Amino acid sequence: MNRNAPTRDFDESELSVTAPKTQAAGVTAVTVALDRAVAEMGVLRTARTLTRVNQRHGFDCPGCAWPEPAGHRRRAEFCENGAKAVAEEATLRTVGPEFFARHSVRELAEKTGYWLGQQGRLTHPMALRPGDTHYSPIDWADAYRLIAAKLRDLTSPDDALFYTSGRTANETAFLYQLLVRSFGTNNLPDCSNMCHESSGTALTGSIGIGKGSVSIDDFEKADLIVVAGQNPGTNHPRMLSALQKAKAAGAKIIAINPLPETGLIGFRDPQTVKGLTTGVTIADEFLQIRLGGDMALFQGLGRLMFEAEDRAPGTVVDREFVDTRTAGFASYEKHMRAVDLALVEEATGLTREQLEQAAALLAGSKATILCWAMGLTQQRHGVATIEEGTNLLLLRGMIGKPGAGVCPVRGHSNVQGDRTMGIWEKMPETFLAALDSEFGITSPRRHGYDAVDAIRAMRDGRATVFFGMGGNFVSAAPDTNATESALRNCALTVHVSTKLNRSHVVHGSTALILPTLGRSDLDLSATGVEQQVSVEDSMSMVHLSTGRLRPVGDHMRSEVAIVCELAEELLGSDHPVPWAEFQHDYDAIRDAIARVVPGCADYNKKVRHRDGFQLPHPPRDNREFHTATGKANFAVNDLHWLPVPEGRLILQTLRSHDQYNTTIYGLDDRYRGIHNGRKVVLVHPDDIAALGFAEDDLVDLVSEWTDGIERRITDFRLVPYSTPRGNAAAYYPETNPLVPLDHVAERSNTPVSKAVTIRLEASGQVRA
Repeated sequence: MNRNAPTRDFDESELSVTAPKTQAAGVTAVTVALDRAVAEMGVLRTARTLTRVNQRHGFDCPGCAWPEPAGHRRRAEFCENGAKAVAEEATLRTVGPEFFARHSVRELAEKTGYWLGQQGRLTHPMALRPGDTHYSPIDWADAYRLIAAKLRDLTSPDDALFYTSGRTANETAFLYQLLVRSFGTNNLPDCSNMCHESSGTALTGSIGIGKGSVSIDDFEKADLIVVAGQNPGTNHPRMLSALQKAKAAGAKIIAINPLPETGLIGFRDPQTVKGLTTGVTIADEFLQIRLGGDMALFQGLGRLMFEAEDRAPGTVVDREFVDTRTAGFASYEKHMRAVDLALVEEATGLTREQLEQAAALLAGSKATILCWAMGLTQQRHGVATIEEGTNLLLLRGMIGKPGAGVCPVRGHSNVQGDRTMGIWEKMPETFLAALDSEFGITSPRRHGYDAVDAIRAMRDGRATVFFGMGGNFVSAAPDTNATESALRNCALTVHVSTKLNRSHVVHGSTALILPTLGRSDLDLSATGVEQQVSVEDSMSMVHLSTGRLRPVGDHMRSEVAIVCELAEELLGSDHPVPWAEFQHDYDAIRDAIARVVPGCADYNKKVRHRDGFQLPHPPRDNREFHTATGKANFAVNDLHWLPVPEGRLILQTLRSHDQYNTTIYGLDDRYRGIHNGRKVVLVHPDDIAALGFAEDDLVDLVSEWTDGIERRITDFRLVPYSTPRGNAAAYYPETNPLVPLDHVAERSNTPVSKAVTIRLEASGQVRA
């Protein structure tokens, strides 16, 4: 038994609420980070590990994808939540056969995700066969044989799904998609489908590439940075340092969000003496927008841009850029000049003065960066909203110049690298042809399922094997009851994992858990050679990552080894891909990547440069736009927003400060004043009163959707909070059951987790 692991699960009885904080980071962040790290790893392991996070000869943080600075790096190049992520991975707690012998699957299914994750690292491959009540150990060879047999028995390779988490390194991602395509399917859903798919869809149409166009250096060259639908203080805390430097260089910052986020109100840099005690206000302007009002805001600003151009011709619209580098401007201008600013005010909840002030900053800026995250992408019209934001930059010529551009802030380390390496159900013909030429295989051309369509396929019996390379699919996916039911329809579920999570106890008829190494773990080949992996950050920089810690179990395998060993069992020893060579020599994998993946020539050489290398980006590098028109495209979209039905609220799901994606580190969201619990719903005080409730009441949240199915979660505490009237917020994954499977963004199929219509009902539970 792990003496430090919790034996009793938490409940909500000790939940308390205090006033939200007005300063982020500082001494408290340092204290919390060290306390969590020492509790999980011990003093010596903490010192050995945290000093290597995001260092050139260390390992890449398994948390967010925010880039490391070029040149000098701080000794502590990580944030509080990065330290928590490392501690979770490098913990000395272990989950082995004895644990599974003590706990039945039914018992584990009753535990919270927080309790499951706190138990420690998985150390042995485990199997659950039909009729079993407990997972039991299985040899690696037997596990591979079981998986291969199930896959070979399928009617079609398209009956299997191969999911990928963003923590998968480039080498694994490349081999994984190679295995899947060698098997004969493009069913490669990934976590991008549920977060930034809207960004990729919008940017590909607008500028010809679905990635951001800025580098970390651009932040100190910008004079205006817009942060929309994003909470850097919790989700990307190191971004606050970049914003602080930008302000010191003279930049103005506009924050656009339904909630006031502490990190953008006040930031105390914990790595400077002054920062430990004195905070810096990050946002110069805070636009507290209504949920779903971002498209209206961007269109309203577009109209105001043209009005400013009318007042001072030639000073706002970059005519040279627009005339030579863009298409569709005339249609865009006509559409913007017809925008109703009164409707914009209603849709956004902002005043005309606020709109005009933001427009003035945009019109006067010489270098503007637009940053965004899930607040924009997880909307019904998220793709169109991002197109409208991009339109504003194109209007001003803010693509392909220093200090300016689009900056979708990816939420998970290497989620962007996975896509570069071929993890996508719709990879272009050029990539597939290069893959086939390199390896002598025939990749399928039929598009596969994304994450939402994968759930539908399992639900409908069109897919019966689910293989998860990392992640916690059950807790990440929308419509939890539908997702769990779909997975239980499967004949086989397999999860390659570092830690126990909810997906392991929501299983098919047969289930496997395969324990893998993490970023911080030492990866030795069978010949004793130390291996390195590579990752791509949110700004297209690729660099090496080297784990140094001795793994806490002898039966763990690297992700590369798991893919290669399974491939040999499934595809046979005569398969043309040199799986055995790849398993023992990651340089050989990178040489293959160099010949297949665009922009990766001389991969092994360039990735060993001091700061790695940046992948090509034609709009950023040369103002070239590989679109159908050969130019950057202005998009024209009808205006959509979210009126609030009478007696209802519009809910957004969000993270607490004590979690990263679906991993719950602890039970405090101290920036928002929530302690010792998670089942809260943040609502404007006037809405609480208007709906007939009072502060601290227990309520059920019931989502309303066109399918008529009632989706209900119970016993949430009402917390008065600064939100726009008619809006509410609550934590996921607890609120994921409320997000209907078919409530998705147009064109990207991303779950709409930021615009769920709900009603509140009094809970049947009586408070003690």
